[in-house]
Amino acid sequence: MKSSLKIPVKGELDFISLGALVHRLDPGVIPFRKATECHIHVSGGEYNVAANLADCFGLRTGIVTAMVDYPVGELIADRVRSMGVKPYYTHYTHNGVNGPNMAMVYSDRGQGVRPPVVFYNRSNEAASLLKPGDIDWEGIFTGGVRWFHSGGIFAALSATTGELIIEGIQAAKASGSVISFDLNYRPKLWNLWGGGEVAVQVLGRIVENVDVLVGNEEDLQSGLGVPGPDLANNSSLDTSAFIKMIDAVVTRYPHIKAVATTLREVHSANRHTWGAVAWLDGQVYHSPICELDVFDRVGGGDGFASGFFYGLLTGEEPQQAVNLGWAHGALMTTFPGDTTMATLDQVRAFAQGCSSRIQR
Repeated sequence: MKSSLKIPVKGELDFISLGALVHRLDPGVIPFRKATECHIHVSGGEYNVAANLADCFGLRTGIVTAMVDYPVGELIADRVRSMGVKPYYTHYTHNGVNGPNMAMVYSDRGQGVRPPVVFYNRSNEAASLLKPGDIDWEGIFTGGVRWFHSGGIFAALSATTGELIIEGIQAAKASGSVISFDLNYRPKLWNLWGGGEVAVQVLGRIVENVDVLVGNEEDLQSGLGVPGPDLANNSSLDTSAFIKMIDAVVTRYPHIKAVATTLREVHSANRHTWGAVAWLDGQVYHSPICELDVFDRVGGGDGFASGFFYGLLTGEEPQQAVNLGWAHGALMTTFPGDTTMATLDQVRAFAQGCSSRIQR
């Protein structure tokens, strides 16, 4: 694939993320107020992409993050190892009472007309304490890293995490890495310490140096302050508004080479229409559209990003990169948890139009 993205051919790592690790409590279809048991999933918007790229796509990936030395941290670290992701931890000691903590996310799956409900306990979260100067970027990038990634969830955690992302981007750019960023605008997180106005300021400074941007119309409007349509009156599958907004985005941030997002029309908690679109070097690429029978919707967007990045990292044509992201994101909704259980063969088969008939 020929593009303006200058992805290094070699590196000790193919991909590294900077972000927070969390553990998600999942009672399945039971609302939390009636739950008697929960599954524990290890997650994190930035981590999920690294985990997917390692486990499904076979790339060498890493995660730069905070780790608390207590049993919850040990559980999370074990899951990170099992996904094949190389950790670069800044360690914190738990005081036995109130932290620092590994963040907790509560998320049931909903059912039918009842939507999923997500809420957090990120009190005294270790990742929010990370700041410039805490990470040995020189040591991380010495062997070469082809792609550096972070996201808006980590940027929203505190006044220092956005600055750390900028520091990481500067180190990545100096080593020749491609930079990607998922806007992942979460008003609940930003409203705790700055709100939308601060979000636009912080995210704008980050995106100035980004090569590949992931985000939908709402992310572009709320996270970057880019004018756009009335989202309440806009179909989730209509890409015209998104494509028009890209012109404003790349005019403001000329360093950007690619912008991509998923398309999701939610009919019920378990029935979605699913697609994706990407802009790369002035050309627009649409995925196929499919109907999803959703088991667990969390992680679909990160699933798309990881498949799309894999296509770019391995030199696939842009259309195939979009299709691989679309296919992997679709498969992600069929598994419990936030990280992949798919194989690369399954992703490629679905991207090519494979049916759901039994495989013997």
